[in-house]
Amino acid sequence: MREILIGVAASMFFAVTFILNRSMELAGGSWMWSASLRFLFMVPFLLLIVLVRKNGKQVFLELKEHPLIWIGWSFVGFVLFYAPLTYAAAYGPGWLIAGTWQITIAAGILLTPFFYTTVYVGSRPEKRRERVPIRSLLISFLILAGVCLIQLPHLEKVTLLELTAGVFPVLVAAFCYPLGNRKMMAFSSDRLDTFQRILGMTLASLPFWLILSTTALVTAGPPAQGQVLQSFIVAVCSGVMATTLFFIATDRSRHQSGKLAAVEATQSTQVLFVLLGEVLLLSAPLPGLTAFFGIGILVTGIILHSLTVKKGKAPVRRDVTLKRA
Repeated sequence: MREILIGVAASMFFAVTFILNRSMELAGGSWMWSASLRFLFMVPFLLLIVLVRKNGKQVFLELKEHPLIWIGWSFVGFVLFYAPLTYAAAYGPGWLIAGTWQITIAAGILLTPFFYTTVYVGSRPEKRRERVPIRSLLISFLILAGVCLIQLPHLEKVTLLELTAGVFPVLVAAFCYPLGNRKMMAFSSDRLDTFQRILGMTLASLPFWLILSTTALVTAGPPAQGQVLQSFIVAVCSGVMATTLFFIATDRSRHQSGKLAAVEATQSTQVLFVLLGEVLLLSAPLPGLTAFFGIGILVTGIILHSLTVKKGKAPVRRDVTLKRA
C-alpha cells in the first residue's frame, strides 16, 4: 500500500509535465527545447544529491564498465519517452496527451515476459521467463476504461491532426518508459540505489539531449525566458521529484509483477491532476457527468490493485543479469 501511495504522489508531480509542456507550445516554444532543457536542468540537481550522499563514484564506474548498456536502455527509457511526449504536446491538448499516456499502465504489464526471475528447484537456481499477471492486466484495462470515459467529452473537439500527431508518439513513449526503467532496474538494482540509477540514466542520455538542443538552437533560435523557467519547473517537479518517487516505488516492488503493475497503474491518476490543473490554471471547464463516472471507475481500479497487492504471494528474487529482450 505504501508503494501505491508513493506512486500517486509521483503522478501528481508528473502532471506538471503535461500542463506546462502544452503551455510552452501555446506560447510558441520549440518542443525540442522543452525536451532537452528538462534533462539538462536535472543533471546538477542529481549530481548534488548523489555527491552529498557520497556515492557518486560507483555511478561513473558503472557507466565506464557498461557504456553500451547504459546508453542503449537510457535512450529507450528517457529519450524515446520524453521526446515523443513533448513533440505530441505541439499538436494535442494536455488532457489528450495525459489520457493517451495511460496506455503505459497496460504496456508495463505486457512487457513482463521480457524479464526473468530466479526460482529454486531443490537447491539449484533456475532462471525462468516471467508471466503476465492476468488479474493485474484486467484491473489495468478497467482503469483504462475509466480514463477513456474521462476523455470522451473532449473527443469531439479533437481534429484528425491532433489525434494522429498527438497520440502515436505518446504510444511509443508509453512502452519505452517502463521498458527502459525495468531493464536498468534489473541490471543495476543490486549495485546502485534509486538516485544513482536516475543520475546514471540521465548522464547516459545526455549526448542525445545536447544534439537535440543544438538542433533547436539552429532551427528555432534560443529559448524564450518563459520557456526556460517553465522547463526548470518541469525538471524539478517531474524530472527530479516525480521520477525519484516513481523509481523508488517500482524498485521496492520489482520482485512481484502484480505489485509492480499496481504501482505503474497509479500513473492513471495523472489524468485527475491534469484536469484539476487545467481547470485552475488554464480556465478549462469542469468535467461532466460522464467524466466523473470515469473518475469513479479509475479510483475503483486503483483500490482493486491495492487489494490484490495485499493478497499477493511472497516475492521471488529477480535475475539481475541483463538477458536477451
